[in-house]
Amino acid sequence: MKLKCAVVDDEPLALGLIASYVKKTPTLQLCGTYASAVEAMDGLAENPVDLLFLDIQMPELNGLKFSRMVPETTRIIFTTAFGQYALDGYRVNALDYLLKPISYADFAEAVGKAMKWFSLVARSEGTAGTETGSNTPESEAPAPAGNTDSRPERTDCIYVKSDYRLIQVELDKILYVEGLKDYVKIYTTDEAKPILSLLSMKAMEEKLPADRFLRVHRSFIVQKCHIREIYKGKIAFGKKFIPVSESYKQALQDYIDHHSV
Repeated sequence: MKLKCAVVDDEPLALGLIASYVKKTPTLQLCGTYASAVEAMDGLAENPVDLLFLDIQMPELNGLKFSRMVPETTRIIFTTAFGQYALDGYRVNALDYLLKPISYADFAEAVGKAMKWFSLVARSEGTAGTETGSNTPESEAPAPAGNTDSRPERTDCIYVKSDYRLIQVELDKILYVEGLKDYVKIYTTDEAKPILSLLSMKAMEEKLPADRFLRVHRSFIVQKCHIREIYKGKIAFGKKFIPVSESYKQALQDYIDHHSV
């Protein structure tokens, strides 16, 4: 997969640097460079891109305001010399935020995040995989089994950001959550495709009530009441098999024993 990219920056040196990074990155295709957001408005209308490297502090129209005008299918990586804009960047759902001066290593890391996002979207538009093995990307280190909770009390729903939308997810309908480094995929009973959200597994776990959900793997959280079958040490959800890590086996076994007759 190759992403179509554009760069918007009113500083010629910064514009040239990011453009040179794009050109030497095999997974990117440079489709345009613009010295202002106003200039980019016309160019991107005629030549839309997948990924936009966007400066924030620019005359006439700043990057934050311009980011709300681009199509939802275009994802944004902000580039700026001012760290105070980081929070604002994430409020408009930017994929990443690069602080100048930008090294190629930092640039490549942000591109990697973008590639994962677009790959996830492409996969979610197809069918879910039939089995998950140990090659699932790992999220944060797990909290110890049986950890007492700062997680919220039982509620009926949670809200997650997906693309540019805030989506209500009913807890009763969540089957399981799969973590892929910076993202999670939320599988529900009423949707064929998972909901993608730019959240860590740790943040997701903190959103879910402990009395209903169980972490069984670094990359998986399952809803206890939806566990219907365990086959060869894996939890089966239709054709999907959820691995259970050694460190979580006892917590799962305790739950099963408590509900066995």
